[in-house]
Amino acid sequence: MKSLLCLLAFTTGLVAAELPHLRKQGTATQLMVDGQPFLIRGGELGNSSGEPDYLRPFWGKLKGGNLNTVLVPISWDIIEPVEGRFDFATVDGLLRDARSFDQKLVLLWFGTWKNSMSCYAPAWVKRDPARFPRAQDSGGRGLEILSPFSAANRDADGRAFAALMRHLKANDPQHTVIMVQVENEIGMIPEPRDRSAEADRQFASAVPPVLMDYLTRNRASLAPELLATWQSAGGKSTGTWAEVFGTTPAGEEVFMAWHFAAFTQAVTAAGKAELALPMFANAALIRPSYQPGQYPSAGPLPHLIDVWRAAAPALDFLAPDIYFPNFMHWARLYTRSGNPLFVPEALRSPEAAVNALFAFGAHDAIGFCPFAIESNTEPASGYLAASYDLVRQLTPLLVEKQGRGLTAGLLQESTDNRQPQQLRLGQWIFQVSFERAAPPSLADGLAVVVGTENSALAGGGRAGAAPAGGLMITLGDDEFLFAGIGVTITFASSEPGQQAGILSVSEGRFVNGKWTHERWLNGDQTHQGRHVRLEPGRFCLQRATLYRYR
Repeated sequence: MKSLLCLLAFTTGLVAAELPHLRKQGTATQLMVDGQPFLIRGGELGNSSGEPDYLRPFWGKLKGGNLNTVLVPISWDIIEPVEGRFDFATVDGLLRDARSFDQKLVLLWFGTWKNSMSCYAPAWVKRDPARFPRAQDSGGRGLEILSPFSAANRDADGRAFAALMRHLKANDPQHTVIMVQVENEIGMIPEPRDRSAEADRQFASAVPPVLMDYLTRNRASLAPELLATWQSAGGKSTGTWAEVFGTTPAGEEVFMAWHFAAFTQAVTAAGKAELALPMFANAALIRPSYQPGQYPSAGPLPHLIDVWRAAAPALDFLAPDIYFPNFMHWARLYTRSGNPLFVPEALRSPEAAVNALFAFGAHDAIGFCPFAIESNTEPASGYLAASYDLVRQLTPLLVEKQGRGLTAGLLQESTDNRQPQQLRLGQWIFQVSFERAAPPSLADGLAVVVGTENSALAGGGRAGAAPAGGLMITLGDDEFLFAGIGVTITFASSEPGQQAGILSVSEGRFVNGKWTHERWLNGDQTHQGRHVRLEPGRFCLQRATLYRYR
């Protein structure tokens, strides 16, 4: 009878799949979905594109772009239009449509804050500032920012988020939803801190011992910017916020970061008590030379990661929204102290295709997601689809190698930096140069072969500057796999007196996890055995075997 019941439960879809979770492999953090490591080839929807009827015509485009995950906003004002009455029709419609296109979802909880502001709070919250107070500026004016110092604000958000997670537990046993983002781009603006009476009272109180214990215990590994703020105020281990961190904008930002994070901790914990999916918070990054108050201050920014970790341990990681051209810089900052890299928002441009490969190769990324993906157009959409196709092929190999120092990312530090990138894997030194210009035509003596898998690039690759970048994977002591576009790699041995040569270069694909050879490359394609070249305008995979001689 027990076996029959189990069979009936399975055939009717009542058996819950394994809960998505994070695990460590070496130095990497892997997202486990359906019991297997999962790399998110994602895209985030525009803020107002997540309603099922509006989104339905786009699902085919998203799947055709080789996505496996869509990041979808879930708005507090829509699911709780009347206090205590919940409407999950939008959530259910998204679950249904995502499953029909074999897509996973990451839900973005647009609750108390979205890009600093509280525009997604329900009307019954917005219309009752006495019960749900707002932050204030130094002139005493209320801001469109619900105060993080209010227990009423915190508890109302937490109840709604818990209801959402409870609904998922009951209605998503397949775990179509694999992660959840709590709030969105939290931050204080246009001043470094809230100036309400309650905020002033809190600022005059003692810094919580939990934070001071964390900072003291982790002093050697703190973000250098935070350490500098602390030390410039005297490096005290006790005292008020002003005494420990000072009254400068930087010190005030630390104060706000703690309270934003503590608020987010309460909301996250309420949700996880219902369904313990991986959860994270994202950050709007800082423009050059901007000071606290000029950007969404006190969010989960790299110089405040330690404050957020101390105040919000229920969050599994912190994530950057990278819209700036110095992608490598921001990616590095978000992998300090073991924080796993996940990019929930990125600039929707041709460069996204190579930034994604770099993130997976250099930083064992959980995933990568351009913003407003439903609006992506050529040539960016074609480049991204081809890049994601490579990630799809390479996923079994990448997850096997993660956390072991056997992969690398290939990318320019910036478009202005023409210096070759130098890497070392094992006993080999690699010099990587980049070709961003559109390739010459056939009449100029260089043929660009565009395969059927890259047919979307046929127009985009020649129209202007193509992206350049990729990743590499160590297959053996002398064997490496290169994936990308517009990169040329030369080799040297780390052993004194030895020269490096190429035994063979094969172009091909992975089909069902197995390498399928398409052609051998030599002669002009390898510069007579001097380099491996992933030509501009076309994403491809090449497998090279090296040797040494004197």
